Amino acid sequence: MTALTLSTAAAAGLRADAIVIGVAKGSGSKAAGPVVAPGAEAVDKAYDGKLAGVLETLGATGAEGEVTKLPAPAGFKTPLVVAVGLGAAPEKDADYDGEALRKAAGVAARALAGSKKAAFALPLNDAADIGAVAEGVLLGAYAFDAYKDNGKSDRDKKNGKAPLAEAALLGGKSRDKEHKAAIERATAVVEELNRARDLINTPPNDLTPESFAAVASTAAKEHGIKVQVLDEKALTKGGYGGILGVGSGSAAGPRLVKLTYTHAKADKHLALVGKGITYDSGGISLKPAGHNETMKCDMSGAAAVFAAVVAAARLGLRVNITGWLALAENMPSGTAVRPGDVLRMFSGKTVEVLNTDAEGRLVLADALWAASQEKPDAIVDVATLTGAMVLALGNRTFGVMGNDDAFRSAIVEAAEEVGEASWPMPLPEHLRKGMDSPTADIANMGERMGGGLVAGLFLREFVGEGITWAHIDIAGPAFNEGGPFGYTPKGGTGSAVRTLVRLAELTAAGDLG
Repeated sequence: MTALTLSTAAAAGLRADAIVIGVAKGSGSKAAGPVVAPGAEAVDKAYDGKLAGVLETLGATGAEGEVTKLPAPAGFKTPLVVAVGLGAAPEKDADYDGEALRKAAGVAARALAGSKKAAFALPLNDAADIGAVAEGVLLGAYAFDAYKDNGKSDRDKKNGKAPLAEAALLGGKSRDKEHKAAIERATAVVEELNRARDLINTPPNDLTPESFAAVASTAAKEHGIKVQVLDEKALTKGGYGGILGVGSGSAAGPRLVKLTYTHAKADKHLALVGKGITYDSGGISLKPAGHNETMKCDMSGAAAVFAAVVAAARLGLRVNITGWLALAENMPSGTAVRPGDVLRMFSGKTVEVLNTDAEGRLVLADALWAASQEKPDAIVDVATLTGAMVLALGNRTFGVMGNDDAFRSAIVEAAEEVGEASWPMPLPEHLRKGMDSPTADIANMGERMGGGLVAGLFLREFVGEGITWAHIDIAGPAFNEGGPFGYTPKGGTGSAVRTLVRLAELTAAGDLG
């Protein structure tokens, strides 16, 4: 991963492949063109104060995601200036938004792939800005090349296949405790988020429930997290009918992984539950052609929970966190669950399976009930659960549901704070009746319209009485099938990791009640 340093060196004297500056969109008749952002004063001065005009001549507008490259001015030891768009300039005396800085840093880091070192001269007013830029750099510089030819040619390396090696944040002070802490936090969170991205991008022939459990176990032991893995035998003995049912059609057996991070002074317990379908064919209710190719990403919820628990441990947060990874592969075979089958869940409830492609809620149901037995202060589950949520909110926003409006709002606010797009969704009681079954306690399908909300209502049935709970459906933003944007790469994104970590921080600080 890209190495981060803090530097108070003069921009002109720093040796690097490039210096990154910010440029914003001006407003009003007097400043309709691009505006050079704070942090780039030395560069602007070297252009005799005419940098904005030069950038405008080159076509720069300051729009978000825009990159303009130009030769560095005379006297600079860096040969290249990279101007990256920050979007609309803030109002007078206001600072740049942290997410704007994060996105700009990510765009610049990606544009500088193949470079050994870059200096980032973006607006830095405080430690929060340093953390945002650091996160943006580390997120934007991500690359997944584990399955690419290891014998890359020199030409390939010249063409920028390797991520940016080092980023120096100008204006940051290495001896300032808050600045240093911001870098350390960003590094811990993004390293684990990028590990989640790696897992999501790993082909399903290599990432099975067993191998996922092995990765989680290794990382947990490394960071002082207790780990327990339930295999088929243990799941059968425990009566985990949902996880066993979904995994019954695959040669790769299911697993339930429990990760336990504890802090000696913690007085709050947060449980996180993740859907971990390492490949989802739809089972007997087979997905149609064109819908199978990216189904390795159906374990993104479990990857997010895994990453968040490890990140919390690395940060030493004063909160107890239990992570539950419900892992299975959903395949069609002679032993697979059929539409019409009835499963007896870990809670004792019976579920009539009307559609085997509504499998995520089945594995989550068992894990939610298991988490409930420990009586945590709150439970949050994360899942790529429904296509209906994508239809409702698009590819970049996740939905949040829950049995407590205040807690749901707290999650939405935490997501906004870290730069993840989310939206509060309801759980309409009238939709529950559609899951009534003449055969079992409940069916795994209900009304087609509002399918994402129906799934949330199903999950609510398996949360222990009196426990605060929220459900995050990341079906849209978990996997980016389009081109990269901001700090988001093509492929696995690590959606919800930063929200979960922030939620853990707020819980540790006592800010969630």
